[in-house]
Amino acid sequence: DPKFSYPIANVTAPVGRDAFLTCVVQDLGPYKVAWLRVDTQTILTIQNHVITKNQRIGIANSEHKTWTMRIRDIKESDKGWYMCQINTDPMKSQMGYLDVVVPPDILDYPTSTDMVVREGSNVTLKCAATGSPEPTITWRRESGVAIELANGEEVASVEGTDLIIPRVKRQHMGAYLCIASNGVPPSVSKRITLVVHFPPMITVSNQLIGAVEGKGVTLECQSEAYPKSINYWTRERGEIVPPGGKYSANVTEIAGYRSSMRLHINPLTQAEFGAYRCVAKNSLGDTDGTIKLYRIPPNAVNYVDNFEARHKGKKRTKSSEVYHTSRAQEQSGEDSENPGKRK
Repeated sequence: DPKFSYPIANVTAPVGRDAFLTCVVQDLGPYKVAWLRVDTQTILTIQNHVITKNQRIGIANSEHKTWTMRIRDIKESDKGWYMCQINTDPMKSQMGYLDVVVPPDILDYPTSTDMVVREGSNVTLKCAATGSPEPTITWRRESGVAIELANGEEVASVEGTDLIIPRVKRQHMGAYLCIASNGVPPSVSKRITLVVHFPPMITVSNQLIGAVEGKGVTLECQSEAYPKSINYWTRERGEIVPPGGKYSANVTEIAGYRSSMRLHINPLTQAEFGAYRCVAKNSLGDTDGTIKLYRIPPNAVNYVDNFEARHKGKKRTKSSEVYHTSRAQEQSGEDSENPGKRK
């Protein structure tokens, strides 16, 4: 009587490739070998004949012992159990499993598209993917910057279909990558840009700046805003500082929503001393910062220059720096008390 030489090896193959299931029979004699699809009880082949109308099925044998069924361009629907059957009485059979793996594919819906949100709102980025095995979803920031979790912890990546960002901040703005992988190449990703809108904010590092009449000086403010703000300078009474002449204003983008505002004044006359306001304005609001520019008498500068010349090469002490500042402020105070007195 015929018998099976080996169990049918289970086969795993990616979708679109060809799969081969092999059944080895000894002493077949007058009997016949057939291949069937178990779940539908469909006869696929008998001996060297293909019975099914599925043109992707083929059969080959070697020495009347090895019967190999080929399924071309396999589809996910081909996954399942297949039976090799010998028509003895009683019938003899054995089964093998075909597993069809499918690389991941990110779905357009419900996967998020680019988002624009207000700062402080709650944000959920979604990513959905198909594939077999079921894909794992990983979130990363395109820039490589860590993702800040709700508890304040910073991590390089987050797993899960949803990336939840409560009370979104401007620091969360940027591109996020949703990466789907399941061990079947290739992994795929989608880029989702998160734009955070917020009203302007201005930071002034030096709110009090001293300068010598006849020389030049640069005033600087740092602004943050998105959408990007309109930036300009005014005097303390609100009149806009006109460009050109002794005034030179420029705005340099530092990164994304940050900018540096600079106002260079050269040469200084008595009229230029006083308060200046750096103003930033966008569709969500406006804000300003104030810098007071005071006059340093030339003799105060000469004192410091002489001090530094005498101590050249020595480490400058904190007290000398404080003295420099306080002396300049004292001189400034004298000038403010005697506005008509020129030194």
